[in-house]
Amino acid sequence: MKEKDVLNFSCVELVSLFEREFPTIMQGASLSKDWKEFEQFLKGYVRAALTKYSTSSSIKRFFRMFMNETRHIRDFSTGEKIRYEPIKWLWQALRGEGDGIHPDFLLDWYYLFKKYQTDEVVLPERARCDQWRGRWKTGMDEDVAQERRENRERICGLLIEKIEKRDKLNTRYRFEEGMSMERKRELVSEWWGDYKFHLALAVREPDELNLFMGNTLSPELMELLHRARQKGIPFFVTPYYLSLLSVRTDGYDDSTIRSYVIYSEELVENFGQIRAWEKEDVVEPGKPNAAGWLLPNATNIHRRYPEVAIFIPDSMGRACGGLCALCQRMYDFQKGHLNFNLDRLKPTDGWEVKMERLMMYYEHDSQLRDILITGGDALMSQNQTLEKILDAVFRMAVRKRELNKRRGKGKKYAEIQRVRLGSRLLAYLPSRVNDGLIEVLKRFREKAEQVGIQQFFIQTHFESPLEVTEEVIQATRRLLEAGWIITNQAVFTVAVSRRGHTARLREVLNRIGILTYYTFSVKGFEENYALFAPNSRSLQEMLEEKVYGDLPVELEKEILELLKYPERIPSELPDLLDKYWQPFLATDRNVMNLPGIGKSMTYQTVGMTKEGKRILRFSLDVGRRHSPQVDHEGEIYIVESKSIAAYLRQLQALGERVEDYSSLWDYTEGRTESRFALFEYPEPRIEITGDFTNLEIDS
Repeated sequence: MKEKDVLNFSCVELVSLFEREFPTIMQGASLSKDWKEFEQFLKGYVRAALTKYSTSSSIKRFFRMFMNETRHIRDFSTGEKIRYEPIKWLWQALRGEGDGIHPDFLLDWYYLFKKYQTDEVVLPERARCDQWRGRWKTGMDEDVAQERRENRERICGLLIEKIEKRDKLNTRYRFEEGMSMERKRELVSEWWGDYKFHLALAVREPDELNLFMGNTLSPELMELLHRARQKGIPFFVTPYYLSLLSVRTDGYDDSTIRSYVIYSEELVENFGQIRAWEKEDVVEPGKPNAAGWLLPNATNIHRRYPEVAIFIPDSMGRACGGLCALCQRMYDFQKGHLNFNLDRLKPTDGWEVKMERLMMYYEHDSQLRDILITGGDALMSQNQTLEKILDAVFRMAVRKRELNKRRGKGKKYAEIQRVRLGSRLLAYLPSRVNDGLIEVLKRFREKAEQVGIQQFFIQTHFESPLEVTEEVIQATRRLLEAGWIITNQAVFTVAVSRRGHTARLREVLNRIGILTYYTFSVKGFEENYALFAPNSRSLQEMLEEKVYGDLPVELEKEILELLKYPERIPSELPDLLDKYWQPFLATDRNVMNLPGIGKSMTYQTVGMTKEGKRILRFSLDVGRRHSPQVDHEGEIYIVESKSIAAYLRQLQALGERVEDYSSLWDYTEGRTESRFALFEYPEPRIEITGDFTNLEIDS
């Protein structure tokens, strides 16, 4: 029987499947007078069956998943108290009495028992993984590039029409009276290389989106997008990014990047009631956030860990070069805190004074040594504004270093060692990397090194090798030549999670000089249901595909030496990969962001809801420091957004062979990977105090 058929079985059909393949279990369910008796029967059955076919770890895993003594848990993300009784529900379902029990619940049980008949782990060979990786196109493939050249020509024609209809005559992007069509095309082609042109002419409403996509969106989708507009969900897509999408019926598979532009039914339905997944971002004046940190306000500084705090300036850096459909700050868009009114986001006269005051938070904190400037998007700030922000960081770092001269041994505060700029513009709008930006970054790096700052990162976000274009390659090279290392964070959406896709992304990014940093599970609640891939798939990708990028000791040494010279990375990193027959470098970690706690992939599956959604009990990443507040949190349970079966049906709809994912059901517990050495903090030049400032622990 094919797995793709079983995915669509009803409960009645699944019970018949149990009768054929597990008659002893069916008999036990039939003869047990209640579920408690069935539970005792199952314990004996499992011990006998697993002793015969399986390892002791499998026995422990079974009892941990489905014989857990705790019948209630608190979902850490929602705060809801959930009762789960998987043995009782299984007993009822097998007897045909399972009211409200979804077939996906029975299906997970079915594969659990199938696993215990053999307990074999068959990992795909490297050749198979190479095949999976090789099927994904990049933005540099000639057929893709040719279609995009055609897209650009078509879009430029539409931009001419749009400019001719604009009321703003004071804009720089306008045509003189009587200008020929040929000259207009020349101008638009010239402006195409100016990132401000794309921001000024961005698509902001559904009908225009459809027009720029060749009127290829279906009536049903247009109805959904109009509902999104009515509910207040912004649209903001640059002409450049739209040119990356395929509008041909026989075009390349762009579903990974398309899902960033096209909103799902679940997002539209839930917009207005979206809650903050990042609990630590919810700040009340004078009160500690969920991680225990006291912050100067709720809008400019966000913090979870002792060493690092996010800085969000009051500038255009609060906006982005496009709205990602799965944006973790979608709840802020509901409140109007974030928007794409770019003119209103320009810094006010009082901003620089406020910025200096905010920098004092870093200056007088005992543990902070890493500042991540983001938003929004750090590179949305204009060059002059960004330079002022970096200068403020520099002055703060100098003052923090000077203040330590007055502190005694063991009392000194951590000094700033790392500066990061968080940006998706390298993918959304690579023309942002212009001469002015490069000069700003060079000047800051040269003087910051003199005061002990050692690490300079552009932290970007590519989702697909289709986003890597010739423009991206040139922008990447320029940033590296300016002395800034580029690292990537990807979000493991359904489309991204297809076999070989993330491995291909790593490969393509490495080849142009970008290192991978994190691969994140999708955050959020029902609004991101369509995009969520279960954590078992993240583990499967990590252990079956990413494993072929593990670094041998000799290669790691050579890589770390190369990273001291960012300007050499684009030319020398590909040579090192070839030298060691390495497809890519597995420098990223697959993790989930736990609300208010931090990143982890250390978990155990301890139960299941009636819908077949797995219940995971997480532990902290022991490889890094956390706020002392997390010691008071107790058990960390997360109920996943969808069942394994629902996820597989989505893959099937995308054209995937579900048989390629057959081991997915077996991944029930994970362990967080160690960090690549580059991402560890450098050894401080002084002994830092163990005391915390700006911390209030809720006991």
